[in-house]
Amino acid sequence: MSKTVFFRVLGTFTVETSGGTPRTPQALKLRALLALLCLNDGHPMSAPQLIEALWSGAPPRTAATALQVYVSRLRKHLAESGLDASALVTRPPGYLLETAPHALDLHGFEALYREAGVLRGAGRLEEASLALSRALELWAGPALADLRTVPALHSLGRRLDEKRSAALEERAETELLLGRHKQLTGELYGLIDEQPMRETFHELLMLALYRSGRPAEALMIYNRIRRVLIDELGIEPGPRLRQLQQSVLSRDISLEALVPAHLAC
Repeated sequence: MSKTVFFRVLGTFTVETSGGTPRTPQALKLRALLALLCLNDGHPMSAPQLIEALWSGAPPRTAATALQVYVSRLRKHLAESGLDASALVTRPPGYLLETAPHALDLHGFEALYREAGVLRGAGRLEEASLALSRALELWAGPALADLRTVPALHSLGRRLDEKRSAALEERAETELLLGRHKQLTGELYGLIDEQPMRETFHELLMLALYRSGRPAEALMIYNRIRRVLIDELGIEPGPRLRQLQQSVLSRDISLEALVPAHLAC
């Protein structure tokens, strides 16, 4: 492209130059089209795929023509923004967005997440935790937050959010292994408020509280998620969480050295 451009999907979808100048299209359909092409990993998307995504399975009769108009408008927007309109390529079976390496924040997140896994596997926990923190700093809210009214992008956004949750879990697990349970409790309280039915966050908070000398609070966290799961879904917590509750009740000495489940696998 004529100017270096960055695409951000880990939050509100934005397009900006290397200097931070925003270049995001205003029209919803243009933003949605650009986001879909950004997230297709350098592969072309067919016209039927794009039509299905943009019109949520109920396209007008003129959808094929409308798509061509949107592509033309998007190329014009790129050119007027000082970017390279030719980056939006017509290529069978449809359209492809050619971007520079590392132009998408998601790719930076995934690279740091993979790096953390390698470091953790090598026992370099401090560096692994730092890599995960750097990865999580790339997030600015729910993925594709402004495009969730488009069902295809709502689904993509939820899948990306799951990657963030996995990274948050792994960083918390790593911090527990580093003995930072007291520093971790505040963050984990925030995470269970954010995701009140995610059992792993509750498990990690229970461990952090127990190791901080707060077993009563750990049991309160168990009771909290049990009540939520029963009220909302009619189910009990999973076996790992139930076993942890029993271990807290019995003051099981192994809890002091217990490796969080995800790292034990």
